[in-house]
Amino acid sequence: MLLFVRCAALPGLPCWLAGRGLIGACRYSLIEACPARPASRVPVPTKEGHVMLVTIGADSHKATHTVVAVDEVGRVLGEKQVRATSEGHLVLVQWAARFDQVVFALEDCRHLTRRLEADLLKAGHRVVRVPTRLMAQARRSAREPGKSDPIDAQAVAQAALRYPDLPRAELDGPAREVKLLSDHRRDLVGQRTRIAAQVRWHLHELDPGLDIPSRGMRRRSVVTQLQAGLAGASGVVARITRELLARCQELNTQINGLDAELRVLVRAQAPALLAIPGCGVLSAAVIIGETAGVHRFGSRARFARFTGTAPVPVWSGASAGKVRLNRGGNRDMNCALHTIAITQARQGVGPGSSYIAKQTERGKDTTAALRLLRRRLSDTVFTALRTDQHVIARPATTLAEVA
Repeated sequence: MLLFVRCAALPGLPCWLAGRGLIGACRYSLIEACPARPASRVPVPTKEGHVMLVTIGADSHKATHTVVAVDEVGRVLGEKQVRATSEGHLVLVQWAARFDQVVFALEDCRHLTRRLEADLLKAGHRVVRVPTRLMAQARRSAREPGKSDPIDAQAVAQAALRYPDLPRAELDGPAREVKLLSDHRRDLVGQRTRIAAQVRWHLHELDPGLDIPSRGMRRRSVVTQLQAGLAGASGVVARITRELLARCQELNTQINGLDAELRVLVRAQAPALLAIPGCGVLSAAVIIGETAGVHRFGSRARFARFTGTAPVPVWSGASAGKVRLNRGGNRDMNCALHTIAITQARQGVGPGSSYIAKQTERGKDTTAALRLLRRRLSDTVFTALRTDQHVIARPATTLAEVA
């Protein structure tokens, strides 16, 4: 069996590349190779009156942004590298002005692209966020091998062309403040947990009979009592323990202050969310910060996929309808929903307890019942967030109408 390939330079003549036997062994060597046709970088001709949409993908780093512009069929139109500063972003906007209609596609690494997003949005451009997973898939399926900044930028642009319903970027709103405060509080709690473990081991060495209440290191009275007990102790271990207790007291003060600040912000932004049984201020803060605007989700099903509560189909043929646990999605959101579900199930608040009892009677174990409850809570949270969005936006609309 022989393999023939049409020549790129002379379309009418085939090039005899090689011959292979039925078992795959090569019987003939390469006789003649035709020169490859260079990749065209000329825009595809458009119909009269049609404005071509140009997608500009960006590969972002701390110091530079590399961008590649592609047309509607993925053909490369140009590339450029700019500095990751406001002046460099202005150069990028001026370079993009050569195209009639532009959409920027940025890899969803907001610690690197947040400033670029803000500058592009303020300049009036539309910006979409491409998940890193989709960019990697586009790069693996590309014909050009290797990895470089232009290759990655082109992969980002091609992923944006394949998936036209990617989330659009927008300027940061009040939800970002809630997320920053919630993340900062979580970091401080982690520091306090590590310090508490160290203090317990040091105190066990100093006084094995000393009994510390469970979670007592988060209480000011317990820490003050321990500091008073170590006031007259000498040695390096006692000195280190006193320093750790002082730091623990500082963390308690900071965490309590963040709790009060979050309480005010969450009550102002999400009263309907707080009305859900079992949803406290901290869980609501995580939900608000991670959602970053419920208007980004067109339906409850999309929101459930974002929260990781929508099951993944794994059926084929006779096993129609079989699903498995979704281990993807936003795990912080999933954890917040799990906290609400556990609170409803154990404390008997809301419909969670009766729902789990009903599922248990049907043969489900507790883990499966909680999983189903999280899926129902995802819909409840979505409805509450939509309600809060309308309530908060209504006064602003009214003021605009009056003005």
